[in-house]
Amino acid sequence: MDPAEILLDADAAEGAVPIIACRTAGLDQALAELPPRQAAWAKANQFKAESGRVLVCPDEQGQVAQVLFGLGGEDPADPFLPGKLARLLPAGTYSFAGGIADERLAALGWLLEAYEFTRYRTAARSAASLAAPRGVDASALRSTTAAVTLVRDLINTPANDLGPAELEAVARGVAERHGASFSITAGEALAEGFPLIHAVGAASSRPPRLIDFTSGEPDRPKLTLVGKGVTFDTGGLDIKPSANMLLMKKDMGGAANVLGLAALIMEARLPVRLRVLIPAVDNAISGSAFRPGDILRSRKGLTVEIGNTDAEGRLILADALALADEEAPDLMIDMATLTGAARVALGPDLPPFYTDDDRLAESLASHGRAENDPLWRLPLWRPYNALFESKIADLNNAGSSGFAGSITAALFLRRFVERARSYAHFDIFAWTPTAKPGRPVGGDAQGIRALFSLCRERWPA
Repeated sequence: MDPAEILLDADAAEGAVPIIACRTAGLDQALAELPPRQAAWAKANQFKAESGRVLVCPDEQGQVAQVLFGLGGEDPADPFLPGKLARLLPAGTYSFAGGIADERLAALGWLLEAYEFTRYRTAARSAASLAAPRGVDASALRSTTAAVTLVRDLINTPANDLGPAELEAVARGVAERHGASFSITAGEALAEGFPLIHAVGAASSRPPRLIDFTSGEPDRPKLTLVGKGVTFDTGGLDIKPSANMLLMKKDMGGAANVLGLAALIMEARLPVRLRVLIPAVDNAISGSAFRPGDILRSRKGLTVEIGNTDAEGRLILADALALADEEAPDLMIDMATLTGAARVALGPDLPPFYTDDDRLAESLASHGRAENDPLWRLPLWRPYNALFESKIADLNNAGSSGFAGSITAALFLRRFVERARSYAHFDIFAWTPTAKPGRPVGGDAQGIRALFSLCRERWPA
């Protein structure tokens, strides 16, 4: 999907088919403002302005004259609701003509709804185009859509076509497009400098690596993004049941989201020194696999007893966070498809985040609401550190308790961050299991629109 073909400039609104959105309570007034023929058509079709209901009204020649779209009894809870029209309307150019509270988000919902993953089969593309609402930055919406598309395409790609090397190639492409410096740590250098990343990836025939790129002048505020890049997770020797492996191609969803966010930041030329770190591994099974009961030394020097090889994401993130922390960034963010416990607590649509920075937490929540990119803060409850204590190492990567799994994972990661001035961890699902407006089933971006909005406010271009 090319956003430039779906979202046209505002000038295209002249001659476009108008979309009139209305709530149930305002339907009579909306019908009274229509030409009598179309008002009669709406009544004959029993249009009641139910939420998501669409009625195409013809003119005297049988062409589409306007579209009525129902918002239900109240303002829709989801600002992307009008985006459903991208898949429902016939070919043509349309424009919003009243009744929509936030036309910017409605237009973004339209773009995101039109997404198709076409790498392995030809899909019917949406023929319905939208004229950008007046006063809305169409180029910004296109950039956002391109970033979300990058995230979705990466997550939707199966592991046979997206291993550590392929993830490196995509990251390199993102970096080179924006003039960022790019480097890889692999082989003996990885084993010596990042022993946890090396250990997790050692069993795979596809070698692990640490992806590292930077953009921006070194004297600018330091913003560091760390993304979990497990391109497939068998669970290791603590192997997952087969049903639990079906979506494990998405275990690099943190890396995908970080790359999408980085692309937005670099394209907007925000005045920051951006650094992106992605530990890229397969968690596979072979004679080289790390074992339950092993004790591994991290880059930071802390020793980790392996309580469960399926808790590998926090291991690779620990080494990457330790590296990032060494230069004391002003803001450090990590994103990871880390725990099923987060989904049990908040479901697939509401990612939790963890931070000790109250100001950052309030700002994240505010930008999440403004961007229709919801987030929810959970506590870094320090007494739960006891849940992953080890009798023979500094800490255990899993511990013996099943309680508070997302919180304990966040606390584990927090042990590897000391110098960063502000830090937040995002435990995302990166997948939409049930289609919603603007969110087709499959891989998805979570949190990056809120984060980009926050960064743009904090460091305006």
